[in-house]
Amino acid sequence: MSLLTTEPAAGAGPGTGRRRVLLAPVTVTPCKPLTHSHLKGLLWTDVMYRATSHLADVTYRYSHTTYDCTEQTAGFWEYLDRVQGDIDYSGLSENAIGELYVRYRAEGGPVTPDALRPYREAVEHHGWTHPAAVRILEHWTSQYAALGLHDPGLDRHQPPAFGLDQALTRLDGLGFCLDLRPDGGPVYLDATRYGMPLRQIVSADGQPNYLACALRELLPLAPEYDEVVLLFDQDLDPDYQLLQRVLSSAGPDVHRVALGRVPIDGRIRSSRHGEWRGHTVADLIDGIATEHDRAVTSLGVRLYFIATLGPGQRQSFRDDLLRGCLDRARRLLDRGPAGYGTPAEAAAAVADALAGHRGRDHLHVDPYRLTSGLLARRRRVPVSELATAVFT
Repeated sequence: MSLLTTEPAAGAGPGTGRRRVLLAPVTVTPCKPLTHSHLKGLLWTDVMYRATSHLADVTYRYSHTTYDCTEQTAGFWEYLDRVQGDIDYSGLSENAIGELYVRYRAEGGPVTPDALRPYREAVEHHGWTHPAAVRILEHWTSQYAALGLHDPGLDRHQPPAFGLDQALTRLDGLGFCLDLRPDGGPVYLDATRYGMPLRQIVSADGQPNYLACALRELLPLAPEYDEVVLLFDQDLDPDYQLLQRVLSSAGPDVHRVALGRVPIDGRIRSSRHGEWRGHTVADLIDGIATEHDRAVTSLGVRLYFIATLGPGQRQSFRDDLLRGCLDRARRLLDRGPAGYGTPAEAAAAVADALAGHRGRDHLHVDPYRLTSGLLARRRRVPVSELATAVFT
């Protein structure tokens, strides 16, 4: 199984006291363009990953492979092959593929298990990805680079360690599985003893949903870590409460970080209906990248999407505030280094600043507290050093 981790610090490892953190954000399926809401989650995860890496050994688990078996993704692929045929996707724009996804959602209808089965088997056994998704991921890789985002393996085959039956067996051993398949029924995640509702995770015809896929991925990983951090959309909070409960029973401390979406003109837009048009990450990059260098762009978008918008979803996207954050980023970076005597002293100052933004009950750094701290007028922080280490 492929895991993407930070390079261990000198002396890190068993017996050194350096603890282990698993970051597991919700994965964006490669079916449509990245939006401002997607970008917000990606930036929060990126800052948490890079900041926490200075204080602990961190794994950033973000696998498209794990979720390619869901109806949302495999069903879209089946629709493309059935309706579009064997076309060349290599020259298509992100928007053009997104329009095909909108059409699928409007007219595709439910996909039968028999139609999905060859796609699931190709993913599971051969590491296959549909050419449309490959093209989307190529676009995303260039967008990640433009915004200074760590690439957690967008183009890598990263299968979960557990097959579906293994995950259900493990779930049953933990006391969370209600399996009605012997009677022709579905499989439920059962946390009713904690006052939580039953949640179907496998349909009666054997199709797993994204929560079943998340369990396949995280159940074998969680016991290896001191802390697991789940980052996700607020709308998914009921499912992530269940996921937190299950993973906590496997040993680690598990924390949920719920993030609101980014309204456009006061309204949350629907990707499945194509309401991303004119408001994609590619559009955002086109509007600012030619005016600012990479460091200013990277810091500025983080100041806006993390410190200005915060974790909720009350504020609509405002281009003027984004540009104000880019100007603020330039001024912060123009200060230059704080003048620490040695690289070791500078690293110690960064670590001290980062440690101050961890809560008492967790190992990970809070991106909102850290990023907002850069804007505090009376607090002396090593801005240039933090920008290099975490934000650019």
